[in-house]
Amino acid sequence: MKTINDFSITIGTINGSGSQSSNNILVRTLFHMGLPVSGKNLFPSNIAGLPTWFTIRISAEGHLSRKDENDIVIGMNADSLIKDQNSTKKSGVFIYNIDLKVPLFKQRDDILCIPIPFKQIVNEVSDSIKLKKLLTNMIYVGVISQLLGIDIDVLHKTIQKNFSDKPQVIDINVKAINAGWEYAEKNLDYKTFPYKVKFIENANDNKILIDGNTASAIGLLFGGCSFMSWYPITPSSSVAEMFHAYSNKYRKTTDGKNNFAIVQAEDELAAISMVIGAGWTGARAVTPTSGPGLSLMAEAAGLSYFAEVPAVIWDVQRVGPSTGLPTRTMQGDLLAAYHLSHGDTKHIVLLPANPNECYEFGKTSLDLAERLQTLVVVLSDLDLGMNYWISDRFQKSQEALDRGKVYREDDLIDHPEFARYQDVDGDGIPYRTLPGTYHPKAAYFTRGTGHDERALYSEDNENFRKLMNRLAKKHETAKKYVPQPIVQGQGAIGLIAYGSSHPAVEDLQNILLKEGNATSYMRIRALPLVEEIKHFITKNDITYVIEQNRDAQLMRVLLAEWPELHAKVKSITQYDGLPLAANYLYGQFKELNS
Repeated sequence: MKTINDFSITIGTINGSGSQSSNNILVRTLFHMGLPVSGKNLFPSNIAGLPTWFTIRISAEGHLSRKDENDIVIGMNADSLIKDQNSTKKSGVFIYNIDLKVPLFKQRDDILCIPIPFKQIVNEVSDSIKLKKLLTNMIYVGVISQLLGIDIDVLHKTIQKNFSDKPQVIDINVKAINAGWEYAEKNLDYKTFPYKVKFIENANDNKILIDGNTASAIGLLFGGCSFMSWYPITPSSSVAEMFHAYSNKYRKTTDGKNNFAIVQAEDELAAISMVIGAGWTGARAVTPTSGPGLSLMAEAAGLSYFAEVPAVIWDVQRVGPSTGLPTRTMQGDLLAAYHLSHGDTKHIVLLPANPNECYEFGKTSLDLAERLQTLVVVLSDLDLGMNYWISDRFQKSQEALDRGKVYREDDLIDHPEFARYQDVDGDGIPYRTLPGTYHPKAAYFTRGTGHDERALYSEDNENFRKLMNRLAKKHETAKKYVPQPIVQGQGAIGLIAYGSSHPAVEDLQNILLKEGNATSYMRIRALPLVEEIKHFITKNDITYVIEQNRDAQLMRVLLAEWPELHAKVKSITQYDGLPLAANYLYGQFKELNS
């Protein structure tokens, strides 16, 4: 019996061998055939030479979280060949390079093993030693495509599009794909291969395949970001690189000059300091970073909070602490981001779960930073940021940029006085002026030291208490502006999660429902926590808080806000650096209920 449009493929290769292009072509071809698909690159933190894996999930029903058991494995690396075969599930398929010399390797008898003479095939494609290494990757794409029943015309079109900026390499890559395809057609049994793909007409017509970092860059561009400073760090660097590329193309004045500025700073503290300076002048400013950079930004984060200057940090999380695992994913920065800096600080934190929200939260984060005159931290992660996700096409916001409470010259004429830090409206948010506002009342000192309503230096204890209370009130006001939670499903069992955990939690819901356990799932999209979350936990018999860190950081925030809910919540955590898998969550759920 054939399994159609519902399986996983894992490809084990060597970092730096050029396999990424081949794997991307395979994923994009499946996407162009209308299939729901995701692609995750599990790569080491070196330039070249260590094992790397690329895993593809295909599911007609849209279950696209990582599978922790592999249906099809392609082994192309001698160092990981035994491990790769062992990762193949029973009755699965292991395709491997027969030319690899691994003395202890022995074929398993509970899986379908298919040895391929890649050296022989690639010798027929090219005489170049350098090219052979790269083209071998295209050959395995051809082999698996023929066995799965992938439309070869779609495959050829994908290659042409992928290499549209390098037309000189299209022919040789097509030749390599065809060589793998023809070998499989002549020597392997297509009919008995247990996994197949079937074209789904028009299914992805209104979809795109994109990584979260690219989506973030586009969102920041459309959100009005005109200044970005950054220091290179995995996995956030491509946010800055793509923002620069798109701004260079689309953010120009009518006479062709740049209408933006981007600075590669000497370190992360300099980067956030530049952002605060730009935000103070009225520019919409962002710095992308990851955990180690976030730590270095702590002092300046406090300045943004206390002096009430708009700023956005775009944190693409990786495994910490310290250097940690730079190329693995985690949700370990939640508490750090929420309370970043010394003293009593609470920041706005946004939690995108897919590329569409990475795009939307570009504008949202900048709107909130200006509306609330404060720092906003967006927490993406490596899984979301660097891997391919299917997304709805982005829609341009019809709402104007929210610049918040800004006094212009005419406003100052109409007001008898201007006190920069006065709570005029009772919501904790003061009015500000922008540098260059032509009015004698407009000027004020911006400082990180104690100050009164008029922005004058003050060490008065009552004044300082009043200032801190107003900042706390502003944080409460933020609750009506931040993205609200989304609830799906109905049941007495509650699930709470955020960010890139979303696909695995949806898959867990499906598994539990098949067992008769209906669940209600709330996806939290921002801090501060809103009252709806408390109501959700209260109405359920029990709620499982799912997150990708060791210390249950979100649950800590929940219980700090509502300690009376302690008996109503249980924690499920994963912190091994791999993208979350539904089967792992299911195992943890069963263990907690045994």
